[in-house]
Amino acid sequence: MTRPATPPILTELRNPSTPSSQIEALKALKHEIIGHEQKKEMWISLGAVTPIVRILATPRNSGKRPTRLSSGLSHQWNNFSSEDQVRLHATIIVGSIAQGGSAYVAPLLDAPVLPSLLSGFEMGEYPPRIVLATLQSLNSIADALVWKSDWAPHGTNIWNTLYEKPHVRSLVQILSQNSSSTIVQQQQLLAADLIAKTCSDEQHQVILASCGALEALATRLASFVVAEGFVVPAGPRNTEDIPPPAPRAAKLPPILRAIGTIIANSKVRTSQFVFSPVITSIFPRTSLLGVSDSSQKATWSNYTTAPPPSRNVFQNPMDYFLPQIPVHHHKGSSSQPSTFPPLGGSNQSGRQSTTPNVLQRRRDQTITEILASNEEIESPLLAWLIYKTRGDMGTARRMAAWLLTLLYKAGHYSRQRDTTIALLIVPILVQMLDEDFLNSLEPSKVTGSAFACEPRASSILAELVMDSPELQKAAVDAHAIKKLSQLLKKSFDPVPAQPASASWAPKAVSDPLSGNTKANNLGLPGPSQWAINILQSRRGALKALAAIAPFKDEYRKAIIGAGVVSFIIESLKPFPDDLKSIADQVANGHPKTPSLIKGSILPEGNPPSIVLAACAAARALSRSVSILRTSLIDAGVAKPLFALLSSPNTKIKVAATAVVCNLVLEFSPMREAIIDSGVIKVLCEHAKSANVQLKLNGIWALKHLVYAAPSAVKKTCLDALGQGWLIQLMCDDTEDTALASVSSRTDEDGRSTTPIRMGTPNAAGEQVDILNAVEEPGSFLRDEDDTDDGLKMADSLGALSRPHGEHYLSQDGRDSPRAESDRGKVFDPNRARLAAIQELDTNPVRQARKDDLAVQEQGLDFMRNLICGKDAPEMIDFLFDKLGQDRVFDILASKLRSRVVNAFNRDKRHSSSSSGNEPRIIHPQPEIIISVCYVLMHIAAGSAKHRQLLMSQPELLKLLLPLFSHSNRAIRVGCVWVVINLTWMDNEGDIPNRRARADGLRQLGIDQKLKALAHDPDLDVRERTKTAMHQMNEALGGGDGSAR
Repeated sequence: MTRPATPPILTELRNPSTPSSQIEALKALKHEIIGHEQKKEMWISLGAVTPIVRILATPRNSGKRPTRLSSGLSHQWNNFSSEDQVRLHATIIVGSIAQGGSAYVAPLLDAPVLPSLLSGFEMGEYPPRIVLATLQSLNSIADALVWKSDWAPHGTNIWNTLYEKPHVRSLVQILSQNSSSTIVQQQQLLAADLIAKTCSDEQHQVILASCGALEALATRLASFVVAEGFVVPAGPRNTEDIPPPAPRAAKLPPILRAIGTIIANSKVRTSQFVFSPVITSIFPRTSLLGVSDSSQKATWSNYTTAPPPSRNVFQNPMDYFLPQIPVHHHKGSSSQPSTFPPLGGSNQSGRQSTTPNVLQRRRDQTITEILASNEEIESPLLAWLIYKTRGDMGTARRMAAWLLTLLYKAGHYSRQRDTTIALLIVPILVQMLDEDFLNSLEPSKVTGSAFACEPRASSILAELVMDSPELQKAAVDAHAIKKLSQLLKKSFDPVPAQPASASWAPKAVSDPLSGNTKANNLGLPGPSQWAINILQSRRGALKALAAIAPFKDEYRKAIIGAGVVSFIIESLKPFPDDLKSIADQVANGHPKTPSLIKGSILPEGNPPSIVLAACAAARALSRSVSILRTSLIDAGVAKPLFALLSSPNTKIKVAATAVVCNLVLEFSPMREAIIDSGVIKVLCEHAKSANVQLKLNGIWALKHLVYAAPSAVKKTCLDALGQGWLIQLMCDDTEDTALASVSSRTDEDGRSTTPIRMGTPNAAGEQVDILNAVEEPGSFLRDEDDTDDGLKMADSLGALSRPHGEHYLSQDGRDSPRAESDRGKVFDPNRARLAAIQELDTNPVRQARKDDLAVQEQGLDFMRNLICGKDAPEMIDFLFDKLGQDRVFDILASKLRSRVVNAFNRDKRHSSSSSGNEPRIIHPQPEIIISVCYVLMHIAAGSAKHRQLLMSQPELLKLLLPLFSHSNRAIRVGCVWVVINLTWMDNEGDIPNRRARADGLRQLGIDQKLKALAHDPDLDVRERTKTAMHQMNEALGGGDGSAR
């Protein structure tokens, strides 16, 4: 059998005789494969990919380089060299092959094509037409692989090559062009699309922001604002920052989407965008008292001629274009003074009297003060996005709503804005759910790969209403639950069969994108756009239902009434891990969800993102006692969740453990079944995990599991964890090491490089400097941070200012001292605010302290639940026996003491207060103090023997004395409860010991502390104090005190 001859086209590509013949061969190949999948497959099998990639990898000969594009004529063929024509045709061929789908992209990536293709980015190296073709081909590859980041096995991100600095700078250069030519507008549109499709990692977002992509995109966004005439009239400003109007060929949605992709999940990048010079120039944070009509567009003519009273109702000038909304005053925005005056308040006025000028006061501001100073001065950008969401349609409306949501989540809104968003935006998003329904579930409505990776209205709604009861109510009032339930149910409907030529599995035995597939073989086909759309809709519906349900039981009951519980349970099932079972399932034609894939069949299960969304929905529903006892147990939620606890995906394990926290509560009917299935061993393994979030959730679940549990279960948990683990958990303070590490950093000259000082309440609730022993009056404020689990962390950051300069932000957003030559310039509040946000959001020391405090708090609460209940005396003895009585009391005392970092540092070279190496005091945090108080309270609630043991710890009791006047009411209540339990009497035989305990408390001075609390502003504190004083007086006077 003779071997078929090599086609002449392929021969010419491999060994070109002349440049012109090579060009003709490329043209012929291009014309053969465009729009013809069978031809593409044939040429790939013949080995055409390798010579094409070799052509793209050939460096350009030295010579005259094309200049930056100034008109639309430079891309015509008469300006192209033969070398440029060869590269252009090869680039177009790659893009055409990629449009066949992931099966056709596999041989391209195996070649490999990306490094060779990315060299065509360079603006000064290749003509604009080649740059455009390169962007088109990269977008085609991205479209074919849109499913891979979620559905395929985790591995090296193939787009890491794109996000190397040289290529990112080329992208920024493309986005920074100011030409109005059509080809430039196409380049910018495709560059923005490429960012939105491929930027999937935090590292990608960071490098884009650091290389100036946000500033370039902000400039493009500003050009649309200028073209529409919405530049807010204001006083003097730098007009150089205002770009020219966007040309008619420009499109806004890709710009909005790219910006949202970069700033997502980061307050720092969001603030970097909002505070960028071009945004602050077109949307200044100011209120207008009057503007010059001659310098403004007609857009503002009605505003400038309106009487002053009608303008004062708006939060900022852009609100003039929105319907007027009545402002409701929320509890959190009350201007009434606190009933418990802050300690050390007099120092504030003292600081103001000693500072020489306003600039110095700005330097001494804490991070909390900086963030609060402009809290009510909202950027008009938010109102403009509301206007665009209401006025635009389709993708433009959806992208404007998404960017608005990201700004809202990052805190860039005033307190009165909730009502506006609830009345003007939430109903629109609920209405847009109908568009999601049609586009995702009707074959004729599938709009292509671009829609498949765009944020859906359901996902945007979920992000917006999360943690906001007012917005959740607005969504429910707009019938969101009904529409989301329909969307979720429809995503499980069977789909008519389609012709299949190959089988697809989410976890292939040989990953086609891993480099194992040869360049002349097709890879396995990926999911169709139809399948992606359906599963994206399922994920969005689950996320939105979870976001609506966390607070109100009536919303959870409405979701249950919609009949979606079985679909949520079905969504908890991931793709199988057994690769052979997947292949057999598809090959034998027994799919649970058939024909979702073009040329393949989707096996039973869900991608990780859907499993995570289903866990969030199950967690929200499980907060209802009635639902937990009825609908969830009937649907069998425990079985799939228990399987997820052992998932190889850490994020899924974290989410599943969070749901189990609610399933093992005392009133849960599934508690015993879950314990019998071996959950204690799994949760103990999670509690010892190196992953902080998994460790936290594991301890949290164990804390709930041991509450009111039988003694055998409690002992099993403690034995499984191990006495050494519990001691280490509560004794190790990782923030000490982190603070010491940062505080000791010095440069070559011995100067400290520590950027900030930290403030935190001491044991008495006073604000002190935890990094510098010397207090600076007025420099520290307490700052609370709520997590989505209801866990409150208290942490503060001190003076943001440098000892020798103001705040200056470099191009990459880093905070650095201002140069000597800039000292005379006016303080920039936007830069200071951005620096403060960056410190709060990205400081690793702060995050380490926050994580450590959360874990320690849950560990102490676990100990508290171990020793509470009917078997408290037995469990207290068991705990003392396992850990050691003295060791337990030493641990509790250490949690109430202040700690010292660098206590033995005697290096005189670094002895100054600003060096960062002097001894530093770290005071206990309120959350830890509260947990310790409750442990002591339950020890005192044990038997008379245990009360006597606690009284034998005078040093520990002395540490409670300053806590009776702490600013946190929960701490004051906890201290009083300790006294109540210590003065309790079990029977008449305990009268002498009770009198001795009361006398010991009086000698410590606790009676005086109770007298001071008799007039406490908090009612609960006053009532508990009455009980404590009554019992102490009775004990000292010889009464029986039998009523607790």
